[in-house]
Amino acid sequence: QVQLVESGGGLVQPGGSLRLSCTASGLTFRNYHMAWFRQAPGKEREFAARISRAGTSTYVADSVKGRFTISRDNAKNTVYLQMNSLNPEDTAVYYCAATQTVMVQTTPANYNYWGQGTQVTVSS
Repeated sequence: QVQLVESGGGLVQPGGSLRLSCTASGLTFRNYHMAWFRQAPGKEREFAARISRAGTSTYVADSVKGRFTISRDNAKNTVYLQMNSLNPEDTAVYYCAATQTVMVQTTPANYNYWGQGTQVTVSS
């Protein structure tokens, strides 16, 4: 049974930072490209960042470029999202997702496995 478990969310002030983690089990982690998506209330799920299987290539959405960094540790079956300079527009539930599709995918439907999400709230 595949499980993706996110952690690290919480309440942070504008301008602050958080690091999200997502630990996978039940799959061969190094064979999957990993991504982070987010979904704000009343909005569609939005792509944030993606990292290749070996961690050698990353792709970040324009909305978070320069502020968010995705990384992974295949020895720990974990993918991370470092989020800096957070603002209230970053408030959302953040999800990690896994796919074996080689081409960069920004559409949720192209991901096979999902975590349950972790809430990030940016507010003073």
